[in-house]
Amino acid sequence: MPGCGPVTGLGVGVGLALVSALCFGLSDFAAGLAARRLHSAVVVLLGQICGVTLIALLAIPVANPNVTAAALAWGALSGIGTGLGAAFLFQAMKIGRFSLVVPLSDVAGVAIPVVIGVALLHDRLSWWAWAGFLIAGPAIWLMTSGHGSRTGPAAGAGWALLSGAAFALQYVALARADAAAGLWPLALNRLVAVLTVAPIAVRRDRLRMRRRTALLAVASGLLGTSAIAAFMLASRMQALSVAVVLTSLYPAVTVLLGLTLLHERITRRQVAGLVCATATVVLVSL
Repeated sequence: MPGCGPVTGLGVGVGLALVSALCFGLSDFAAGLAARRLHSAVVVLLGQICGVTLIALLAIPVANPNVTAAALAWGALSGIGTGLGAAFLFQAMKIGRFSLVVPLSDVAGVAIPVVIGVALLHDRLSWWAWAGFLIAGPAIWLMTSGHGSRTGPAAGAGWALLSGAAFALQYVALARADAAAGLWPLALNRLVAVLTVAPIAVRRDRLRMRRRTALLAVASGLLGTSAIAAFMLASRMQALSVAVVLTSLYPAVTVLLGLTLLHERITRRQVAGLVCATATVVLVSL
């Protein structure tokens, strides 16, 4: 039937964005478990090595009519954010609660690129985005409220915010890469992420691990790479705002796994903070 093509494309785009959210959530959960048994930089290193291989294989069949040096440079810059962001996040998950540090990182990772767009790129925000910023502060305060000991409610909050800032660099740089380059900027992203964390990770005592821990790190890398590839493809099939909103819901997966499988407990105040954080991500993305 005439007109079914665009509708089908939108449906595929929505599906890819949801797959991206699911893979991101599962990736963070697997990495968080591995980071409790292994240095966070090693978890990133193993995961990104597998990611480089996977994305290189995926990049071959994807159309890439114009792979420019500029597109690859943006991909390389984003890789620094990927490597540091993942290392910081996994460190936060090592000492903090999955159900709190992942949404906290997500808030920073979504909000900071928008601030950069307004301040440096002269982007204009809708009132939805400004509403999201207004509740971002209360969201962070509610989620991190409590004493700051290693086992307290605020444990890992600083690392989570740092990871969000690093992921913001990843998103901003990847967004500047020309779509005509296909997935090759993302392949370079993964390669540079490996080089970024390798000096921290490569120590003989840190590389000793059990097989189960190594499998978790590998699974995290494969899932995370699949997630960002799905997001890039989804953003090319439909409105970017829709892809961002759907993908940004990924902390819900990690939160649910943390609450159900790890039996994490959070206060009512922190539940309110999670609700505000979700609203911030959705509103700012819109």
